[in-house]
Amino acid sequence: MASSKPSQAIKPECDKHGQDLILYCPCHLMPCCDECISTSHSKCTGIKSLAGVVDKTKIENSKESVETNINSILNLLGTLINNKSKNIKRGENQCVSIKQSIKGIRQEINKHLDHLEKKLCQETDTIWNHEKSKATDFISEIEGEKKNLKEIKEQLQTVTSQASKLQSFLGVHQIEQQVHQCQRYVEDLDDDERIKEVDIKMKQNDEIEKILSKLESLESLGEVTVIKTEVAMKLEISVGRELKLVPLQERSNINNMTMNIETKIEINNNKDISDMICLMDGRVIEVQWRGKVNLLTSDGKLQKQLPIPGEPWSVTQINENTIAITYLYEKAIKIFNMEKETVTKVITLGKECNGLSFSNGSMAVGLSDDVIRIIDLEGNTLKSIQVDSKSDLYNLVYSNDRVIYSDYVGNAVYCYDESGKQIWKYEQDLSGPFGLCIDTYGNIIVADYGSNRIVVISKDGQDSKVLISEEDGLNNPKCIGFKHNQSSGFICVYTKLAKFNLSNG
Repeated sequence: MASSKPSQAIKPECDKHGQDLILYCPCHLMPCCDECISTSHSKCTGIKSLAGVVDKTKIENSKESVETNINSILNLLGTLINNKSKNIKRGENQCVSIKQSIKGIRQEINKHLDHLEKKLCQETDTIWNHEKSKATDFISEIEGEKKNLKEIKEQLQTVTSQASKLQSFLGVHQIEQQVHQCQRYVEDLDDDERIKEVDIKMKQNDEIEKILSKLESLESLGEVTVIKTEVAMKLEISVGRELKLVPLQERSNINNMTMNIETKIEINNNKDISDMICLMDGRVIEVQWRGKVNLLTSDGKLQKQLPIPGEPWSVTQINENTIAITYLYEKAIKIFNMEKETVTKVITLGKECNGLSFSNGSMAVGLSDDVIRIIDLEGNTLKSIQVDSKSDLYNLVYSNDRVIYSDYVGNAVYCYDESGKQIWKYEQDLSGPFGLCIDTYGNIIVADYGSNRIVVISKDGQDSKVLISEEDGLNNPKCIGFKHNQSSGFICVYTKLAKFNLSNG
């Protein structure tokens, strides 16, 4: 990865067009000039005045967030270096152990084994030196990334010292983009073969004991192999998965919110849908009730069926390539890698698992007996919340240390904090609330199945507004989800997906 360093001179002009940066695209989180808007952002919505965005942005808060992310990446890179260094030392010890084993075998046989011993020792050294060289080069590459991040961190401390607020904004923005590149480098390491733990093993030839009397036919004492073990990587980012500089958001007035159905898409299912989420890359996953798990394109068209066994119920995304799934009447959660199409972990919880939601490295899962359990990705219980619900905990959202869930039978939506305290309960004019999601302001969007409506409930649970109803062509909405960092998404209506746009007025 080529390292990039922050520019010393922060220019308020567009590098590409030479015009003043006067606009801001919230879709791409980028300052723009007039030419940028017409050529590269013509389809983007919500274009704002850059001056207004700068005025509403707290530069110091953004700097602190970026610095936190830098420190998180530095800590992870340091851990990788430490682990790989220990791996090298362990490999050295394993290499010595193999050679001692070889000598032990050789003592039991005659001079014919001298040649085989030399051959296997050379093979051991060759293989290990090759792996050691790769590990050492990998450490050097990571150390280069650490050095670059430290330089970026130092630049961050001085970016506002002798600069206008606009220049400070642009400077922090430039640094943030470079930190984002470093984060992508770390995330890409998850699929990098070099990050796997390396162990040097020798498999002794099973025939040795049998053919001690036939040494002339013996061709090998064993085989040296490299055992690679997956390494769990956890990157703590203060602003979520993506590094970004976001203008301060004012509290949304739900009375100004409007929603419209852009298009309806037939998804060719003969089964009801139990859950649906929009992935980070814009694609969609829908879970058929006791059926298949389908991966859809960002336009709602079937891309492929994921080979997931069992009868799945609920799904949540953990990272770019990983999802977690619960199963009807099963007492476990399965972690599934979409790229490799394999189950990588099974977390057993001892109770039937229903609704599921991931946030900041942990998952909230709705269990039988009205319990919501907060667990880490190893299955360790972090919190256990006893809640009130007349129906099973099929649908819930975990965000900002709170869990919000719908009670289909009790016609209510609840909000609890992690201590088990009920923050609020909303039940006015609801009829069979089912799927729900949260917008960027923390408001809760609910698919009210029984009344054929989409209802927004304010973050504090005090107010609500009907966004779409049966008069708008909506019939039995089951699930709803936002696209990542966008004000659009999909509503699942039995065998159809309805693409919607949400405006805050």
